[in-house]
Amino acid sequence: MEAKILVVDDHLETWQILSAMLRSQGFHPVWAADGLNAMSEARKQHPHVVILDLGLPGGDGFIVLERLKANRLLSNIPVIVVTALDAKTTEARALEHGAAAFLQKPVKPDELIATIHGVLKKKT
Repeated sequence: MEAKILVVDDHLETWQILSAMLRSQGFHPVWAADGLNAMSEARKQHPHVVILDLGLPGGDGFIVLERLKANRLLSNIPVIVVTALDAKTTEARALEHGAAAFLQKPVKPDELIATIHGVLKKKT
C-alpha cells in the first residue's frame, strides 16, 4: 500500500517538484495550497504524513499545525515542517507545536525521503 502524503504549499512549482519526487518513491501525493484546504484535505484524505510549509496565505503554517494536533482524528498524523524561514526562530517552535520533523528549504530530495520514511517507521 502506498503512503498518502499531503503536501501543503502555496507555490505550484514547489508542489510539482515535490509531487514528482514523491511519486518516484512510490508515495501518493495530495496537494493543498493554503491553510483552509489543508484542513479539509487532511479530513477527507487522512494522509499518512503531512509536509507543511509555514508561509501560507490565509493563515500561517503554525495555525494549520495547531489545528491538526488539536483534532483528535488527525492529531496522530506526523507533520514534517518544510520552510524557507529562519531555522533558529522556527525549528524549536515547530517541534513544540507537535511537528515530527523540521527541514529547511531548499530541501534535498534524499533528505526529505529519508525523513518521510523515518516518521512513517516511528508511527507504526
